[in-house]
Amino acid sequence: MRNPLLGSLKSNTALHFINGELTASANGATFDSVNPATGELICKVALGGAVEINAAVAAADKAWREGPWSKTTPSERATILRRIGDEILARKQEFAELESLDSGKPLQETMNGDIPRAAFNFHFYADLCHHQVSPSFRSDDGSHHTTIREPLGVVGLITPWNLPLYLATWKLAPALAQGNSVVLKPAELTPLTAYALHEVLLKAGVPAGVVNIVQGFGPDSAGEALVKHPGVKAISFTGETVTGAAIMAAGAPTLKKMSFELGGKGASIIFADADLEKAAKVATRAAMRNQGQVCLAGSRLLVEESVASKVIELVKQEISKIKIGDPLDPETTLGALCGVEHRNKVLSFIDHAKSLAGVKIECGGNVPASVNQKGAFLEPTLITNVPQESRLIQEEIFGPVLTVQTFKTFDEAISMVNGTKYGLSCSVWTKDIDKANHAANKIRTGLVWINSWFIRNLHTAFGGMKHSGVGREGGQYSLDFFSEMKTVSVANPLHERHGLVWI
Repeated sequence: MRNPLLGSLKSNTALHFINGELTASANGATFDSVNPATGELICKVALGGAVEINAAVAAADKAWREGPWSKTTPSERATILRRIGDEILARKQEFAELESLDSGKPLQETMNGDIPRAAFNFHFYADLCHHQVSPSFRSDDGSHHTTIREPLGVVGLITPWNLPLYLATWKLAPALAQGNSVVLKPAELTPLTAYALHEVLLKAGVPAGVVNIVQGFGPDSAGEALVKHPGVKAISFTGETVTGAAIMAAGAPTLKKMSFELGGKGASIIFADADLEKAAKVATRAAMRNQGQVCLAGSRLLVEESVASKVIELVKQEISKIKIGDPLDPETTLGALCGVEHRNKVLSFIDHAKSLAGVKIECGGNVPASVNQKGAFLEPTLITNVPQESRLIQEEIFGPVLTVQTFKTFDEAISMVNGTKYGLSCSVWTKDIDKANHAANKIRTGLVWINSWFIRNLHTAFGGMKHSGVGREGGQYSLDFFSEMKTVSVANPLHERHGLVWI
């Protein structure tokens, strides 16, 4: 497949986008972008480092200080944001195919989920950015105080490989809405939709230097240079927890603002009084969507003991309906993992499960024979009787693996849910609304879904507790992060005494 969005490739290389132009690395270095479903080379990608980050930050800083972006009104920015969203939708098929090609995820997910949501992120912040209100207060002495928000300047965005364009736009849209300039460092495993986005930005009329895209790796590469750069005022990062801790340490000397959405170990709790068929169906989807490579994945299934056998059989039935295959086949519902190296890491967890006494692999656990053996495929896997202290429970697997534990009491279920270092999301399944609310109050996660999974309203806060993140994104929370708060106070001259204002 030759995707039209790759039509601007030079020498079969996806370049950086700096100061409104496609740019090769100064030293000519590149790395490979590989199709995870076939192991074949898609194209070369420019490998950036400190030189390219310095150029990108300089361009972004100039665009911010000299304008015109930072001098535009919210309505003017909203117009351009809406154009970006419209253009993504106009090229939905192209973006969806490119995302599937680069990431291994099924085309039906990118067509119906990732790409429409990427466009909606821009439409959402186009609507929200010019509806902000500045709080104003008058004191008893007649003085007047107004709190306003101003752009930070240059901000850095570091995005993951599991939802490449979706999460890049989730950060890019609010950063631009507040008048900032941006340097985006996409994940090296999935660089291509971020590269292709440059065409949309140019067509939408985004001025040169306002958005810069530098490809590369993390440590000792573009990512580290971006985090350490003194001209970058904030870093928004989505990825795994160990990397988040390293970014926090690297950025500390320059006192950057930081927002981290990190790892998760989500659970689906199914109480005996739940709609078991619906719960099993949604819990399976929560574990297997995007090959289980979702921070919000319900990778743990906690079932009340009295209904555990029935639920396990229902989940096995749902798993049997999953169609593994070519991500570009519209009928495929489970594609390839992001790469063979990651697939092998997930397999190591399955091997560990086989070594545990009493643990049973109910289905899956193998590389399917029906697909390209050079691809990073793995059967959807269900593992039962898993002990709480096992690394299957305590560590993020990030693959199509669902573990099952049983509980007898409400308190036991809550203890098991909270018994990891993560705290991002959880689903509670019960017909008893009091029990559901009680559980939501006890569970230590940033998001709790009742009889559902992955329902979102973009106005609400998104983020995790414990090792799952720092800060919140979404709606006004993102606009607040990408801005500085300033209070302007005006004295009432009638209350001045000898040139001073009495306090």
